[in-house]
Amino acid sequence: MENLIEQVKVFILEELSSDSEESITTTTPLLSSGIIDSISALQLVEFLENTFGIEFQAHEVDQDNLDTLEKIESFVKGKLIT
Repeated sequence: MENLIEQVKVFILEELSSDSEESITTTTPLLSSGIIDSISALQLVEFLENTFGIEFQAHEVDQDNLDTLEKIESFVKGKLIT
């Protein structure tokens, strides 16, 4: 769990980003900047569900939970607690 952010970052850069040289920090906007589009967001959700054993509800797939690596980490950790 320590490397949750790194796992997600590697997935985004290798599987979802068209620019392999792109730099992503923990606060880089992913959805609102266009790094991840709506199709990529669904792929990210599938990756998170499979990797961390969580389940997203339809209303949870949004910028509040997926727009930055920090938000993703907070959301996944919250799901793991409940």
